[in-house]
Amino acid sequence: MKIYTKTGDDGTTGLVGGSRVKKFDIRLEAYGTVDELNAMLGVLRSMPIAESDRSLIIEIQNKLFNIGSRLASDEKGEAYTANLAITDGNIELLEKAIDEYERDLPELTHFILPGGDPTSAQCHVSRTVCRRAERRVLEFADEMPIHVNTVKYLNRLSDLLFVLSRKMANENGVAETAWRKD
Repeated sequence: MKIYTKTGDDGTTGLVGGSRVKKFDIRLEAYGTVDELNAMLGVLRSMPIAESDRSLIIEIQNKLFNIGSRLASDEKGEAYTANLAITDGNIELLEKAIDEYERDLPELTHFILPGGDPTSAQCHVSRTVCRRAERRVLEFADEMPIHVNTVKYLNRLSDLLFVLSRKMANENGVAETAWRKD
């Protein structure tokens, strides 16, 4: 199978199920931004991080592929991707990780500037892409119904990425930079 099909040369792309849409369709913006987030997490995973964090990121990346597959499915494709829906358990996994990470962190008493060491900074970049993905998915949800846990998962994931940035900075001995209102 060749990687190029030439079917998109007319500015359209195929959905799971067979229909075609313009490459600038809001659906593609939604799942394309989820894909961008997945790539950002791949960069984070390539950095020197704890194996437990790497395993969690792989789990998240798999779920993001599920979300992308669901968003890329037309009516016919929904039957094929129905088993890829995000579950309450998937969301609870993120919440448990957030709670676990926060236990070892100093209390947050101010806004912090994104940055720190490279792993912490990559978490912040991933967090902002996650927020954009959430906005794009919500925009698409105004046009087509989506599974309710999709937005919940992205919302919780951005929270996790913020806490993970703090965890990584703390583990690497990098002080957080407080936002100064001047």
